[in-house]
Amino acid sequence: MQAIDHFNLRAFDLNLLIAFDAMMEEGSVTRAARRLKIGQPAMSHNISTLRMLFEDELFIRVGQIMQPTARARRLAGPIRNALRQAQAALLSADVFDPATESRVFRLGMSAEVQLLLLPDLTARLRKLAPGVRILARGCLPDQVDAMIDSGALDMAIGCTYSRATRQVSEVLYDADVQCCYNPALLSLGVPVGLHDYLAADHAVISQSESLHGCVEDALEFAGADLNIVAAGPDFMSVLSTAKASPVIATIAARIARRYASLMGLVISPVPLDLRFPPVTLVWPAHADKDAASVWLRDQIRQVFSQSQEWPTPKIAAQ
Repeated sequence: MQAIDHFNLRAFDLNLLIAFDAMMEEGSVTRAARRLKIGQPAMSHNISTLRMLFEDELFIRVGQIMQPTARARRLAGPIRNALRQAQAALLSADVFDPATESRVFRLGMSAEVQLLLLPDLTARLRKLAPGVRILARGCLPDQVDAMIDSGALDMAIGCTYSRATRQVSEVLYDADVQCCYNPALLSLGVPVGLHDYLAADHAVISQSESLHGCVEDALEFAGADLNIVAAGPDFMSVLSTAKASPVIATIAARIARRYASLMGLVISPVPLDLRFPPVTLVWPAHADKDAASVWLRDQIRQVFSQSQEWPTPKIAAQ
């Protein structure tokens, strides 16, 4: 495909192509000027300019008609096609048809969101938009703005993501937590009491150099300290640790409700007031009204709205 020479095109008045097409249609300077709603002198000037640019007479008077030259006839088809395509582009609505669209969306996701969103969103898209695919990418909070700016991500979902003015953000849900443990390895009541919780060994999520990871600020706010013996980069590693070791795993409540029982773990409220930033959806401001982006954001909202209905497993007190 031949590249567009924007520099040279910039020097060419594209309105001259419209004048050329009108002249081909009308065969008269007067009628072409009337069609374009300009004066006859202006139309005559357009024809003179076209003759100079194409180094051809283009239109020759034969009686009352301006007959196109051979060069003009060769130009007529390509110019008409170009004008039709330009008109179609200007008049077309921004339409996204999920049933027929073929596209890859690149979504940045925190560890929590990967487990909560990707399975259900994929299942939903298989029904509604079989040609739409999701490329999920793990990314740290300080990477999100640059990845969205560069186009590496179409949007991102996480608990500490951008509030930059060049991005648009929306809170999806509050990030509350629960704790879970293996009742075969820890003899604790449900709900876990504050004394037992503080005295126990713990496993948490950490994607930084800190052993306390994402609970560090929350613990500081609550005025508490935990004996953290293991920190993993994602929730499955932490849940697996709680399954194999006598530790309490403090994790996102939605993760606990969905996955802890699969590991044979007991779930309990956390006996501390631990506060975390809400989970936020972020997208570039330039895509705010884009039909495809609007549609996908709505699918993400619906997935999380339905996930609120997951029941908390009912575990008898130990």
